[in-house]
Amino acid sequence: MHDLEDGCLPNALSAVITYGSEAREMGKVRVVLFGVGAMGRRMARFLIEKEGAEIVGAIDISKDKVGRDLGEVVGVNKTLGVEISNDTNAVLSKAKADVMLHTTTSFLKHVYPQIAKALEHGVNVVSTCEELSYPYIVDEPLARKIDEMARRHGVTVLGTGVNPGFAMDTLPITLTGACQKVKAISVTRSLDAANRRVPFQKKVGAGLSPQDLEQKLEEREITGHVGLEQSINLIASALGWELEDVKVAPVEPVIAERRVASKVKGGVTIEAGQVAGLKQSGWAIKEGKRVITLDMQMYMGAEEYELYKIEGVPPINMKNTPCMQGDLSTVAVIVNSIPKVINAPPGLVTMMDLPIPSATPEDMRKYIKK
Repeated sequence: MHDLEDGCLPNALSAVITYGSEAREMGKVRVVLFGVGAMGRRMARFLIEKEGAEIVGAIDISKDKVGRDLGEVVGVNKTLGVEISNDTNAVLSKAKADVMLHTTTSFLKHVYPQIAKALEHGVNVVSTCEELSYPYIVDEPLARKIDEMARRHGVTVLGTGVNPGFAMDTLPITLTGACQKVKAISVTRSLDAANRRVPFQKKVGAGLSPQDLEQKLEEREITGHVGLEQSINLIASALGWELEDVKVAPVEPVIAERRVASKVKGGVTIEAGQVAGLKQSGWAIKEGKRVITLDMQMYMGAEEYELYKIEGVPPINMKNTPCMQGDLSTVAVIVNSIPKVINAPPGLVTMMDLPIPSATPEDMRKYIKK
């Protein structure tokens, strides 16, 4: 909680308060995990080793996780003394947390009740919800409601990750800082799904027939990439561009021309003629011209790279290969955002409202403002 009017300091901000000759050192940053799925478990393992941070609660609805110690579920060789619970209020009431790391779903209307609980308990939120990265284009009244609630309780809410949140928005925005003029921006992110975890391979339809993929797309069982529209609007907002139109093309299947085997244990092996994955693009129009183009490719056997092209003065062309590893980078962006969110003014924020992203390799408390 950021509101200090009543003389109360949040746990993570109780830094070296002097009473006469006595001083009290800052306590560790207290973290609650909401969601102990694949991403939540990765965050837990990282936080367990993170100096200056402490996991004080874990929430999940899965019956095979509730009641078990978090250390057992995430696969570390020790008991953490944190029991996974499906009672959000009970966990948040007991934990007295500084921040909740939220990793459940991509869609704003589904995460709102979960995030609202944290706000009611005066807890900051950093979420992987893609639509939350720029929620005003999804449901402006609901986004305003989250913002108002966060301000009322003196806390901050951020939706972020590697994409959206960094690779296709924050990073290209930062690159424009070296330009006197910017006419157009394009970003291509190409992922080899063979290198990714099994749930990701299934998420992009790897191994399905084209007919089966079409059905799963119609039933919304497979959605493609969520976040292109958010990234486009985040870029435009940062540059002060008023867009005439934003388009996101339908998901397109990539059909394998050869056999491709997964590079991870238990992964999918695809044959020629099967779905290798997906591709999708989005773009924005300003003054009749395409000024932002984002191209996302996610399929088995794809070349791994991120390509940034800024048509400007001077022009910038940069390629990163292999591309940022999604799971590792998402965990990094989320955890590295904790101090910036704690330091930020209350409300619903985007990555553009915070200081430049940076790693937190030292004790987490070192990055909290005194």
